[in-house]
Amino acid sequence: MPQYTLSINGNPHTIEAESDMPILWVLRDLLGLMGTKYGCGMGLCGSCTIHLNGQAVRSCILPVANVGSGHITPIEGLANGPSNFLLDAWLSERVSQCGYCQPGQIMSAAALLLENLQPTDGEITAAMSGNLCRCGTYQRIREAIHRAAHSKSEQIKLQHDQDETK
Repeated sequence: MPQYTLSINGNPHTIEAESDMPILWVLRDLLGLMGTKYGCGMGLCGSCTIHLNGQAVRSCILPVANVGSGHITPIEGLANGPSNFLLDAWLSERVSQCGYCQPGQIMSAAALLLENLQPTDGEITAAMSGNLCRCGTYQRIREAIHRAAHSKSEQIKLQHDQDETK
């Protein structure tokens, strides 16, 4: 069986897996990282969204052999990073109902905010269109993304102002 060394949350992990094993199952079954969820198995619902080199990808259809030297960030990797604004906003807006799709929703939102810190409603809708929510919390998701973007922008402005006074 082939052996792969993967960079997950900035740490190397060496695993043995068939080359066509989806990263979803590597994360869950081989590494015990249970935050990424299985939804449809076809990359259509977004529940399995992770970041590969900062881009949102569907882990249920991404074979381990296609990752190469890429950097993988599943939902567990956001807890202590710059995406805390997003996690705080998610809680403030009470986005989650059943919660099943939320890891994928948060990962897609985090990828959007890495590229665009002032997204419009249309840009949010486009970025989140691949993530399905059975509970229909789309409006709260949009509000949480706006809240997180505003909080992050305020922090950047504050830090900039502090740097200028030095």
